[in-house]
Amino acid sequence: MYNLPNLLTLSRIAVIPLIFLSVYVKCRFFNYIAGVLFIAASITDYYDGKLARARNEVSAFGRLFDPIADKLLVATALVVFLVKEVSIDGVATPIISKISYIPVFVILCRELLVSGLREFLREVNVGLPVTHLAKWKTGFQMVALSMLFFKGWFIWGGLGEVLLWVAGILTFITGYQYFEQSLNYIKNESSSKSEKKIVEKQSTSVVEKKPAPAPKKKSSKKAPSKAKK
Repeated sequence: MYNLPNLLTLSRIAVIPLIFLSVYVKCRFFNYIAGVLFIAASITDYYDGKLARARNEVSAFGRLFDPIADKLLVATALVVFLVKEVSIDGVATPIISKISYIPVFVILCRELLVSGLREFLREVNVGLPVTHLAKWKTGFQMVALSMLFFKGWFIWGGLGEVLLWVAGILTFITGYQYFEQSLNYIKNESSSKSEKKIVEKQSTSVVEKKPAPAPKKKSSKKAPSKAKK
């Protein structure tokens, strides 16, 4: 359990409360610190899996907590951006505009959807592989969230909000793809069960319709009567 990949996963979880504290700390410098922590945590997301495979240290702990840490990290950053304001030229300004709540909503819903689908498919031993588009989505998402922590410093905040919309669109597409894969499995499973029921019903009807054996004919010859004494 206490190998380097798992320690990196735990460190990603450990910084989440510090990032969330930026909601209450009004200092813009603390936002930058939270941004640096988020960037560092995002980098560990790439290296913990790579190191685990390279060092043959893939464990049940890592498979369980690695996706959990990712989702907690992203959800925490999104909550911070929904409620946090920064001072720009002495004016309190939201980190993201209200119209950008849309990609935030899409990302959060997609995370819940995919988690539920994976949990369901795991019970029936069916995998839900990560697509190349999903990897691009993750890349845009992490870059966008990292930039938004630096709102008020040059153009990073505005560029981050644009990339957040790109990530939101990719999130919607990949979420629909995962949902479609799961729906196809459910349809195939239902059709196979229906076919099985039909076959069982047909076999049962064949057994029921099997002709009964013909009754044996009674002999028409009478037994000779005994002679009277």
